[in-house]
Parts: sequence; C-alpha cells; structure tokens
Amino acid sequence: MNSNSLQRFKGETCIICDLEKMTGIHLYTSFICVDCEKEMTSTQTSDPKYQYYLEKLRRVKNPPLYS
Repeated sequence: MNSNSLQRFKGETCIICDLEKMTGIHLYTSFICVDCEKEMTSTQTSDPKYQYYLEKLRRVKNPPLYS
C-alpha cells in the first residue's frame, strides 16, 4: 500500500472542549465528544462547571424549521 491509497480520517471538533475527537454525538449541526457528554451528564447543577457547560451549549445552532 502506498501513502496515496491510505486515507486519513479526521475527527470532528467538539463544541465543548474544542478538541478534535473521533466519537461523540451530534446535536443539530454541532458535535459533542463522548468525554464531554459523560462529564456534562454527571455534573451536578450546583457545580461551577455546570454554568460553563450551559455557556458552551449556547453555541449549538439549531436548523431553521420550515413549515
């Protein structure tokens, strides 16, 4: 195999940690990596990180609804 036949797959950029990751979920058109998803779902509302996650989630762009 030569280097031209190998295709390198790049992950997607997580909207929470801004790192490129291979696995995660899509929320509308945004990507959240598995690590951030687990961290968010286990964070208590009284934890200061909770507010940080809310701010980051505001970056999610929902697609327009056509009727």
